[in-house]
Amino acid sequence: MIRILILFFGDTFLSDYLCYNFSMIDNPVTPNTDTDHSSDNPEQRSKQRWIVIIGVLLLLLLIAGIVLSIISLSGMPESQTGKIRDIFIIFMAVEFLIIGVALVVMIVQLAALINLLQNEIKPILNSTNETVSNLKGTAKFLSNNMVEPVIKMNEYLAGFKKMIDMINIFK
Repeated sequence: MIRILILFFGDTFLSDYLCYNFSMIDNPVTPNTDTDHSSDNPEQRSKQRWIVIIGVLLLLLLIAGIVLSIISLSGMPESQTGKIRDIFIIFMAVEFLIIGVALVVMIVQLAALINLLQNEIKPILNSTNETVSNLKGTAKFLSNNMVEPVIKMNEYLAGFKKMIDMINIFK
């Protein structure tokens, strides 16, 4: 097919019409291969599980320490108000500790989300925008070089048929 087009239209047809979107040739889209898919690695998953298990064990040890400190405070022969005050101070310290750990975890997760947005989603959006612009060029090319000539040919054929019907040559 291309050889027939070259015979009828010459080499300029190839450069002018077949390569209608030069940005595709000059700037080919290449996939981002430098991303880190460490969560797919079984060793990484195992390491993450151990980190979670150790974190849970530390939390349980902390709770056990709180319970033991409450028991030891309640067993001492001090005034009732002092015991309640000490228990309340311990609960407040543990609460601040838990809030601090939660804030650190939240900051780490936020940093991971920002990293994901910058390194994964943004290139995907850029590639999608480039694809959409290429599709616009393709649609324009097809409209100008395929659809428009077919419509014009149909107009001429309809006019020619109407002219023949008016002359009544074939009736």
